[in-house]
Amino acid sequence: MPASRSTSRSTRSAAPAPARRPYGLFVLAVLAVVVIAAVSAAPASLATQFLPPRVHADALSGTIWHGSSENLTFDGRRAGALEWHLDPKALLRLKLDVSLHWVLGGFSARARADLDRDGFAVTDVRGGGPIDALVSLGVPAGWRGTSDIAIERAASDFARITALRGSVTVRDLVCAALAHGSPLGSYVLKFPSGSVAADGSVSGALDDAGGPLDLHGTVSLMPVQHDGMLSATLLERADATEALRKELADLASLRGRDRAGRIPVDLEFTY
Repeated sequence: MPASRSTSRSTRSAAPAPARRPYGLFVLAVLAVVVIAAVSAAPASLATQFLPPRVHADALSGTIWHGSSENLTFDGRRAGALEWHLDPKALLRLKLDVSLHWVLGGFSARARADLDRDGFAVTDVRGGGPIDALVSLGVPAGWRGTSDIAIERAASDFARITALRGSVTVRDLVCAALAHGSPLGSYVLKFPSGSVAADGSVSGALDDAGGPLDLHGTVSLMPVQHDGMLSATLLERADATEALRKELADLASLRGRDRAGRIPVDLEFTY
């Protein structure tokens, strides 16, 4: 018999299986929408649950997504007002990623911060203003000048500072109780990488940025104790006022001068 031309059922090509729908991605997308919707409606007071233990916020308004506190305190000290914008996507990673705008008198700063259960980090801190606006945070009364802050990164585990990198500049510094209010010049305090020790103490390099005093030294800060130490040497320049020269002469009679004519200074302070 001639061979049959009919195609065997076993050799017929199987029909393609229907494509599976990406239900997992769909569920995640729905969850993301739910989280974002919940965040947008949650009151700003919920944000206080994420504040470090030493920070307290009152007079809250807005939502946890975009809110503000008109009465911020740090260790019981008046610390101004704070506005924040929350990135809701970070909540999916169980973290907070927030843009901050802080104001205390004429002093203000902007930064970005992220926080989780292990600690928090603040990056790209930029701001400044008159230093006498910071009296409530420990700047001694009677000191005047303007400051610029440029902190690349600061981090804490809620108990101590773990990292600090950046600089603080003070210009046109004046103290009413020193040399009859004579101008003291401008200074830059730099915190390089590795400026934080294992115990949380911080050390920075302090140098003058022009003015009547040639000054070079270090500043050591103990944040837990709120104590600090300035260790430096200084020398008057030609544009120092007579009142400032007299102050330095009195200091030199107590501390002496080194071979270069510089006066050593060790000054403890609290903040």
